[in-house]
Amino acid sequence: MRSLILLVGLLSAGLALASDTFRSGNRVITVGDSAAKLAQVVGTPTLKEPIESKDGGHQGERWQYALDGKTVTFEIRDSKVISIDERRD
Repeated sequence: MRSLILLVGLLSAGLALASDTFRSGNRVITVGDSAAKLAQVVGTPTLKEPIESKDGGHQGERWQYALDGKTVTFEIRDSKVISIDERRD
């Protein structure tokens, strides 16, 4: 039983949390919000990574932020937030 609890703890420590919303102070970013609102609320990303098709065509971007001991990644397509992923550092 003790080893099962340890295993669950270790697995959950590295898991990402996918969500439809992200709170920054008293403001909230929701899937569907514009990239402009994201930049206004959260600021300039630490890293911007292009998303390309297998043929090299531009499909969107991943904006990554280092915030409060976690890495938060927003996927942007057609200038809209389509996913939010949070990982503890």
